[in-house]
Amino acid sequence: MANILVVDDEMGIRELLSEILGDEGHVVATAENAQQARELRIGSVPDLVLLDIWMPDTDGVTLLKEWQRDGLLTMPVIMMSGHATIDTAVEATRIGALNFLEKPIALQKLLKAVQQGLSHSREPVARPVSYLRPIVNNNTESPDHPAAVSSYAAPVAIDPGHGLTQAPAFAPIADNASHISFDLPLREARDAFERAYFEYHLVRENGSMTRVAERTGLERTHLYRKLKQLGVEPGKLSKKGN
Repeated sequence: MANILVVDDEMGIRELLSEILGDEGHVVATAENAQQARELRIGSVPDLVLLDIWMPDTDGVTLLKEWQRDGLLTMPVIMMSGHATIDTAVEATRIGALNFLEKPIALQKLLKAVQQGLSHSREPVARPVSYLRPIVNNNTESPDHPAAVSSYAAPVAIDPGHGLTQAPAFAPIADNASHISFDLPLREARDAFERAYFEYHLVRENGSMTRVAERTGLERTHLYRKLKQLGVEPGKLSKKGN
């Protein structure tokens, strides 16, 4: 369990991220602008911050600079934006951001980035470590998302004096989970993620309900009920793992 701060001016994004991360067992605090984020950061040190770039009072990059200047950037920060450019992502990582996620964020991308962020050292950040390099699909433009991101390249490490170097890609938790979009209604997004989550563990454990229950932290009765509710058939999935 970790204490995570979500900073975003969109109520829907704050609520969705809070719901998803809360279901993962984390304690989530939210701020709708930079001023609220400043106050929360002064009061405590979160284990991780998800920080939107474009906000009405002070943008996320400016807030990141403030934290770095004042010695408050002692936690991993993941930047989020639906309109930022590659240059903005690079600037954020140079300041001290750990990762950059383009909206709409797929659930798999979010959970993987959070996992990496929480495993990162909470030492003061002096220079960038890595960021997820978005691949822009210019054929899916819309008023809200001028250039929607179709996928992400492997993390890119920034080595001072040597430029950008390609780092190894991380294996996804489940292939079908990587296509879940935040554009879905909350209930549909949660069901889709939970279905992919349980399917992954069933294949991994060759259909063993005992091991899946241990992996997911659920009692067997609850697990059976959940799988039935989601329409997941353990018998069929166990054959895929063989």
